[in-house]
Amino acid sequence: MPHLVLKNPHSILAVFDTRPQDVFEVRVERGRLSEAWQQVADRARQTGVTVHESAGMSPGTKKHAGGPQRGGGSEAVVRERQGIELDQLLATADTSPGLWLGLDQLQDPHNVGAVFRTAAFFGVRGIILTRDRSAPLSSAVYDVASGGVEHVPFSVQTNLSRSVEVAKAAGLWILGTSEHADRDITEVDRDRRWLVLMGNEERGLRRLSLDICDETCRITPRGPVGSLNVSVATAVIVATLSTRL
Repeated sequence: MPHLVLKNPHSILAVFDTRPQDVFEVRVERGRLSEAWQQVADRARQTGVTVHESAGMSPGTKKHAGGPQRGGGSEAVVRERQGIELDQLLATADTSPGLWLGLDQLQDPHNVGAVFRTAAFFGVRGIILTRDRSAPLSSAVYDVASGGVEHVPFSVQTNLSRSVEVAKAAGLWILGTSEHADRDITEVDRDRRWLVLMGNEERGLRRLSLDICDETCRITPRGPVGSLNVSVATAVIVATLSTRL
C-alpha cells in the first residue's frame, strides 16, 4: 500500500486521531517547533512512532504548499487512506439527512484538497471521485485538506454515471452545477438529500454528467468577475445547502 510524506502538522494529527497505526515515522527539525508540530512529536512518542530530529532544512529546499509552521523541514510518513465501496458510502442515504459530493474529473490536487477540507467543515457525508483523468489523492491533497481526508468517507469509481444511478437508487437527488443553469443555488430545495456534482476546472461537468442530473444550478455573479474556482464554488454551494441539514 502506498506511503505518503505529509508536511502539514494538522494533516498528520488527523491521522493520529483516526488511524495512529498508519503513521510510520516522524521527522522534525531540532529546536523550537510550532505548537502543532510539537503536538505531532508528542503524539508520535506516545504511540511508539519513531521521531527523528534533524538540524534543519537545507538551503534551497522548498516549503510544501500544505503550509508547514516553524518546522519547514518537518514531515511524517503515513499510509495512504483507502476509500470504501460505493454501497457503503451511500448506506444511510435513504434514512438520514445529509449531503454528498461527486467530483467529475477534478485535476488540480489543491482543488481536491480544498474540497475535502470544506466537506469536513460542513459535515458532508461522503465524496465520490472519478479514477480517470483526475488528480490522485496525493500528499498535496492530504496537506491542503488539513485533516479533511481523514474525516470524510470517499469512494473512487471508474464510471461516474453508473455511480450516480446507484446514488439515485439509494434515495439521493442529483444536483448538477453549471454557469449556464437557469436556477440559482438559493432556489434549490434544501430539504432534499442531494448528491452535488462538481465539474472539471476548465470544462465543468461533462455533458453526460449533466444529462443524468435531476436539477442543475448556478452561482449567480454579483460583481464583474463571472466565475469562481471550483473549490470555492463547492464551498458556496455546500454552505448554502447545509443551512437546513
